[in-house]
Parts: sequence; structure tokens; C-alpha cells
Amino acid sequence: MEQNFQTSFIPKKPILEHRELSNRSFGLFTVIAIFFLITVVVISAGLFIYRGALNKSIANKAASLNLAKNGFEPSKITELQALDKRLRASTEILSKHIAITPIFAALQAITMKTVRYTQFTYDLGTEKDSKVRVKMSGIAQGYAAVALQSDLYAKNKNIIDPVFSNLTLDDKGNVLFDLQFSVDPSFVDYKQMLLTQI
Repeated sequence: MEQNFQTSFIPKKPILEHRELSNRSFGLFTVIAIFFLITVVVISAGLFIYRGALNKSIANKAASLNLAKNGFEPSKITELQALDKRLRASTEILSKHIAITPIFAALQAITMKTVRYTQFTYDLGTEKDSKVRVKMSGIAQGYAAVALQSDLYAKNKNIIDPVFSNLTLDDKGNVLFDLQFSVDPSFVDYKQMLLTQI
């Protein structure tokens, strides 16, 4: 009996098919890698060109800014800065300025003809208590005139807490008195006074 065995270790199918398959897959990865490489190179080149354009634009704008700055007269700028300092100082002084004339106008409006004043002093107060304090001395024709004058002071909204004290008679029968009251700072504010006069 004859056996038809072929015991050959040489494959009957070609090995090239297997190699072609691996070359194709390697080729696909190579194409993708080359695509990414080209993309990165193009983006890098674009960014490099854009950075150069930005630097050039910044240099041009700096040059035009320097031209504009040199177009101004430095002496005129110094003069305007000094004027600005003076205006700020004058504004600050005016904002703190006190005008006593509204107190005199109020006194003129409410003082009776039988009362006259001999002394007038005022104190501007402190930061905690900013009321303006007024001290006065005067002469009235009798106690009734002092009482009526006290009522007129109490009715005036700009005069705060009027107090008559040291009532004494002189040799002619007139009543000598001292008067103290305070005034709200807004009443004697110079800026406010100017606004009400306009």
C-alpha cells in the first residue's frame, strides 16, 4: 500500500498576500501622520507670519503715537497742568468756604426795632459737630421785647436752639442780654448761597 502523503513544510499559499496587507495598514498610518505633520507645519508657519505682522503693526502704532505725542507742545502741556492744579485747589477752597452773610440776612429779617446787637462772634465747629455757633450781645427796650425776640428766633428754621442769658438792666432801663444759637453748615455754605442767588 502506498501512502500519498506529502510532508512538505513549504506552504502552498503565497506569503506576499500577508505582506501586502501589512503594507497597506502601514501606508494608512503613514498618510495620517504625514497629514498631521503638514497641518502642524502650515499652522506653525501661519502663526509665525501672524506674529511678524503683529510686531510690525505694534511698531507702526508706537511710531505714530510718538509722532502724535511730539506734535503737542510740551510747554503748553506744563502750563495746562499748572492751571489744572490751581483749578482743583480753588474748587477745594470754595467747597470749604463759609459765608456768614446769610446769618446777617436772617437776623435782619427777624430782629425787632426795639432790639439792637452790640457784639457778634461765631465759631465754625469741629468735624464731629459741624454746626456754626454764634454768640451775640445786645440791648432791648424791656423784658417784653426780649421775650418777643426769643419767639421770633424760635420760629426761624435756620436758627437752632437760641438761648437768651445774662439778662440785666442798665441805668436807662434797657435790658442787656447775651444770645447763643447755632446754624446748620448748609445754611452758611458759600456754594449753596451762590446757587440760591442765581
